[in-house]
Amino acid sequence: METNLSSSAPAEVETECLVVIVLDRTENDRSEKDRSETDRTKNASGEKAKPEVSIETSDNAIHEAARDVIATGEVTGKIFESTLLHNPSKLKAKRLLLVGGGKAKNFAAFELRKMAGTAVRTLKPKGIRSLTFVAPENGINAEVAVKAIVEGAFVGNFDPDTYKSDRKDQKIDSVTIIARGDQAGLQRTLDEARIIGESQNFTRELVNEPSNRMTPTLLAEHARKMAQEVGLKCEVYGADEIKELKMGAFWSVAQGSDEPPALIVLRYEPPGAPDKPVLGLVGKGVTFDTGGISIKPADGMEKMKYDMAGGATMIGVMRAIALLKPNLKVTAIVCATENMPSGKAQKPGDVQIAMSGKSIEIINTDAEGRLVLADGLYYARQLGCTHLVDAATLTGACVVALGYVNAGVFANDDPMYERFGKALEKAGEKMWRLPLDEEYKESIRSNIADIVNSGGRWGGAITAAMFLKEFAEDTPWIHLDIAGTAWMEDNKAWIAKGPSGIAVRSLVEFARDFGERF
Repeated sequence: METNLSSSAPAEVETECLVVIVLDRTENDRSEKDRSETDRTKNASGEKAKPEVSIETSDNAIHEAARDVIATGEVTGKIFESTLLHNPSKLKAKRLLLVGGGKAKNFAAFELRKMAGTAVRTLKPKGIRSLTFVAPENGINAEVAVKAIVEGAFVGNFDPDTYKSDRKDQKIDSVTIIARGDQAGLQRTLDEARIIGESQNFTRELVNEPSNRMTPTLLAEHARKMAQEVGLKCEVYGADEIKELKMGAFWSVAQGSDEPPALIVLRYEPPGAPDKPVLGLVGKGVTFDTGGISIKPADGMEKMKYDMAGGATMIGVMRAIALLKPNLKVTAIVCATENMPSGKAQKPGDVQIAMSGKSIEIINTDAEGRLVLADGLYYARQLGCTHLVDAATLTGACVVALGYVNAGVFANDDPMYERFGKALEKAGEKMWRLPLDEEYKESIRSNIADIVNSGGRWGGAITAAMFLKEFAEDTPWIHLDIAGTAWMEDNKAWIAKGPSGIAVRSLVEFARDFGERF
């Protein structure tokens, strides 16, 4: 999708559709004492009172074009509400789309990003191929607004219908943003946001592929091709090398599948970057998860193609980092494998020796993601990474705890977590920190080995994180459990059902911050 910047007056822009945000500014903070029942619900004629709405632009021609429809009360400013006007008077645009942003007092970049996605998804099915989005002039910094609109537009433009034989050509080819301010600075922001949006959708494309078209070998090929295009170093190791490295935890999962595993290593080493810190990004790349011998129920198992979303996230992040060029060394490791039941598969009760030398009693073969990550985290340390972040669709327990809204975050280092929290705010992604109290370690103690790979039902997301902490040890580390957020269960106004690309934006912002502050 092409992205452009404009400083023109909105009314003078010739475009297929001009998009403007509408907010609900209805007074809602008066006390009950000051509000009569009539004031709250009805006007003098007995009709329900119309909301007080505002169009977020100073262009008088747009206000005039929308005056009649707003006067009817049809436009309320309710979030995700879309009203399309054809041949709006006094505008050169063929259409005017009013997109509701919700309550004005709550409106911020987080909502604006979703409004951009809503506009794209509203217009695509109508055969519209280009749009012009008017950035709000009040309350949100112009650069922040441009960034949010571009990223949101890319999110909205993705659809998962790759293999439909009657797939319709529904996409937006071009988005222009009208924004006031330093045009050179805004252009830089737009270009950077485009890279991030493209990288998020690249991740979503990987996750969307069915497992017969995204085996560990094919995932490695995608990573290698991307690395060649953007100038990253890429190394891919197979089963023999994994065994030579004594990655017993990783291999214990891979041994059950006829598909060979792949250890993918991507390196970003810009000239002049300091030797330290080195950021290590470790992703779970289970391209299909049956659960192994502890096999999953059949219902919903087809979704388990998404179990490599953590690995795909790290590949997408590395693409963005290579193009944005922060002054920081970054190494990404993706442990890619299938988890299959077979005569070769590991069994509950087996004991495996991880690369670190720790012995692991296998309680449940469906707790496989932490096994591949264990060796990935330790290997990242061996490669010189001084700070670690891993991402994985790790536990159903995290979905039980946080639902489909927030990803789970765990950290063994408060300063590192605080910096990640700032990246979350900038990226507009929702994550919630969960505890790593030492008492939880009791749940993963084994009678026969050092630790077990499953701490049982209670606090399952936490005990899984405690397991990983054993392999991060004292290295500053953050664990992202994205099981509930890596896949959208339903179509939303701003995003399609399917892979979300969660954490790409946050990790890119985090890496850029690392490059600036060290």
